Amino acid sequence: MQEYNEELFRWVNQLSIDYGPLNPIFVGLAEYTVLLAALMCLFIWFQNRSRYNRVMVVSAGLTFIFAELLGKIAGVFYFNQQPFAEMSHVNLLIQKEVNNSFPSDHTIFIFSIFLIFWLFHKRHIYWLIIACAVGFSRIWVGVHYPFDVLAGAVIACLTATAVVCLPICQRSVDAILSYYEWLEQKFVRKRTK
Repeated sequence: MQEYNEELFRWVNQLSIDYGPLNPIFVGLAEYTVLLAALMCLFIWFQNRSRYNRVMVVSAGLTFIFAELLGKIAGVFYFNQQPFAEMSHVNLLIQKEVNNSFPSDHTIFIFSIFLIFWLFHKRHIYWLIIACAVGFSRIWVGVHYPFDVLAGAVIACLTATAVVCLPICQRSVDAILSYYEWLEQKFVRKRTK
């Protein structure tokens, strides 16, 4: 299994050498999409204050928290360092500290956010396309094996499905949002006095 993982990694990472002009795009996806997703959540939250959009953002946040916890548990049972730490001649395009690369935290985050966005707005398939591109970029730049990315995506997908489908999760989302709205109303009333 690890042999196949390494072969697939080599094939994708070699693309960063063969198609060097695309490297800035993949570096941008690998490094900055997480920040862009966080800013998008803030924008959506404050844009029109619609309850539906706020439920979506809270669901995305809850999905990320649960998925990241599951990812950390998975990392306890399976450990591998980044490809650049274990293999020779890796075309490393970004700086990354050496630690357990299983599963990919970036992939968990992006899939947690963008899969929830897709589940709430199914006509916008580009959320899934961007999430897959970010996962692919983490291999392209040399910091994750394909199975690290796949595991992160699967964990986030299962968690997002649970958050959207399980009544207990939706009640939690509603409770968090109701508490925020109560705080917001209290703050607004205090400022207007």
